[in-house]
Amino acid sequence: MVRETVKLWRKHHLSYDQTKHVVEDVRRALGLAAPKERRRTVDRLDREEVERLTEAAYRRASGYGLMVKTLFYTGARVSEFINIRVTDLHLALDPPQVYIAHAKGGSDGYVPILPALAQELRTHLAGRRTGYLFESNRHDGYTARAIQLIVKDTARRAGIEKMVTPHRLRASVATILLDAGMPLDQVQKFLRHKRITTTQIYAQTSARNMGESYVRALSGRQ
Repeated sequence: MVRETVKLWRKHHLSYDQTKHVVEDVRRALGLAAPKERRRTVDRLDREEVERLTEAAYRRASGYGLMVKTLFYTGARVSEFINIRVTDLHLALDPPQVYIAHAKGGSDGYVPILPALAQELRTHLAGRRTGYLFESNRHDGYTARAIQLIVKDTARRAGIEKMVTPHRLRASVATILLDAGMPLDQVQKFLRHKRITTTQIYAQTSARNMGESYVRALSGRQ
């Protein structure tokens, strides 16, 4: 459909403004209306749910626990997470850092991690200096689908009714950082967003949670 549209618009030498009018006229002809309200916030897990998820993963297997914890604390997209290699770890820095490569839109960069997590990763590697950070029994990398299924199944085991995905963990760490007072531009850098408007979606979620906390605190509700 895109290819045919491109050919048609090239044939008629449409300008940018003309293409906008064409799209609007097509929508009207098809009776398509914009949604009354677009969702501009991202659901997340709160701290207690993240802890339950991590604990359930460790109960299942120590390796799964460390994977879920690392996925959360790095804020990595699943496509980035599965490509983290041992050489991307810089655990001797203060604070320790992980280099996230293969990023969406080419926004590679370093993210900090907690010293306690760095120590767990050292123990996990047991001196290994090559390969993927997390490897399957066949000593190759995990697929994105495998990580998604691990997260989904762990959430079920933890009794979390929300649909939990790697992206929801990314949203969760972002809004938790914002709730804790991290400036928006720093969260943007942590998430490696090219545009701050993308990060602002998480800020709106954070503001909503702030309002809920405010009402809960001043109304006497727990």
